Amino acid sequence: MEPNFKVSMDEYLPLRDVVFKTLRQAILRGELKPGERLMEIQLANKLGVSRTPIREAIRKLELEGLVLMIPRKGAEVAEITEKSLRDVLEVRKVLEELSVELACDRITEKQLEELEHAAEEFEQILKSDDITEIAEADVHFHDVIYKAADNQRLMQLLNNLGEQMYRYRVEYLKNPDVHRKLLTEHEKIIRYIKNHEKESAVKIMCEHIDNQVTAVSDVIRTKKGEG
Repeated sequence: MEPNFKVSMDEYLPLRDVVFKTLRQAILRGELKPGERLMEIQLANKLGVSRTPIREAIRKLELEGLVLMIPRKGAEVAEITEKSLRDVLEVRKVLEELSVELACDRITEKQLEELEHAAEEFEQILKSDDITEIAEADVHFHDVIYKAADNQRLMQLLNNLGEQMYRYRVEYLKNPDVHRKLLTEHEKIIRYIKNHEKESAVKIMCEHIDNQVTAVSDVIRTKKGEG
């Protein structure tokens, strides 16, 4: 079936980044399905670009875990598996625990305001149906906590991991039933950081990640059962 996505030019972004963003959204929205081959020539013709930005975009998508390079076959959209989900989120959980614990000690008044604003922004964007915008707002909320932890090495690790977490975050956020729970969790995280309650902050952050693991695992099992 001919994919129905198209490139949306952004005068502020280089072409390779526009192509990457287009293909990434097509995968996250399910317009390019797990297991589907990514043919450079076909995609270049579809998007009206040369093969070079397509090749560069595929390399970046491989780093995010969205694309697999299969020997003698080429690139294809990666399947979502429980193993890859748990591998990523087990590491994320430990790093997020440390970041929220450090943030309890080191957050500034300005960063606290930014965190509250990020939570409000996330709540507003939940009213839209743009899943990538919702995911970006959730990323921003966590990014404020990482900055507040004031540890460059930790932030570097979380940012690198963030690329691999993105797909699972999107899968989780696709379910509107979890949105109210997320808002409550964000509210508690802010309150505990503000009051320097480390133990409570770490506990709610653990729940926050565990809920994501459980929900996305259920989605994976359901899809597997339907397949």
